[in-house]
Amino acid sequence: MLNRRYLRIKVMQALYAYFQSNNKDLAKGERDLFKGIDKIYELYIFQLAFLLEIQHVAAILSEDAKNKRLPTSDDLNPNSKFIKNKFIAQLAENLDLKREINNRKISSFLNNEFELVKKIVNNIKESAEYATYMNVSDDSYKTHQDFILEVFKEQMADFELLNHFYEEKDLHWGDDIYLVNPMVVKTIESFKENSSPDFALIPLYKDKEEDMQFVQELFCQTVLQEETTKKLIAEKTQNWEVERIAMMDVLLMQMAITEILHFSNIPSKVSLNEFIEISKIYSTPKSKLFINGILDKLLADFKTENKLNKVGRGLME
Repeated sequence: MLNRRYLRIKVMQALYAYFQSNNKDLAKGERDLFKGIDKIYELYIFQLAFLLEIQHVAAILSEDAKNKRLPTSDDLNPNSKFIKNKFIAQLAENLDLKREINNRKISSFLNNEFELVKKIVNNIKESAEYATYMNVSDDSYKTHQDFILEVFKEQMADFELLNHFYEEKDLHWGDDIYLVNPMVVKTIESFKENSSPDFALIPLYKDKEEDMQFVQELFCQTVLQEETTKKLIAEKTQNWEVERIAMMDVLLMQMAITEILHFSNIPSKVSLNEFIEISKIYSTPKSKLFINGILDKLLADFKTENKLNKVGRGLME
């Protein structure tokens, strides 16, 4: 589920692409923005689908072992606990997941990644957790669920080859994975033994209508107010040419100014702090202090000039 900071990050990424592009079609920019946000949910579905595929490939490898030239007794009579994992069997029947996998054609992608999935399966089989799980007599639903949770955390979440696979599919998935993985953990933990196939997966938005409106307005207003916000920044950076300031710093300040002036229900300090935190991740080491200094000066001016139009209890600083 996306929080407001991550929504701001997705707007930032869309604005960066928009301002770098020669195509200044605002409607297309909006479509690209929401497509980028939806891709986060696609990554979430991919991770859940990979859990199904791991079991599927494990079953294939188990059958292949029986046909070896000199199969062992374990090959001929394998322990089928993993390939009959109760949680995975339940997840495979989830209607939300089935629909999303089908609509996004994820199965066709995974069918071409047999070797990648095989490597994950082999890593799982070599782990101490696997040995414990396969040999414990407890066959309860919770045992199966806890094992899959452990597999995801230890064998999938930070698996380098899997992360590389995602980064090749989408430029931003290398960052999005750190948001998606906790969603997957929460999803696994939320299932119960008696959960029905129509058990709902985690939604992308906390409040879809409200969050989509926030995203759209922040994107559009930042574009429409570009010249105004650049002028405000230039006035506070007289020893710098705006063109010489890191583009990401300028963009984050433009977004912050837009949010402070045009979002009456968000406290100015919240906007300022959010964009400073984002700068720590996406800009230079010195950006935090630079952006904080400029925005502090602008915020003081906005208060003096009565430009802040905040409504609601506690919103006026």
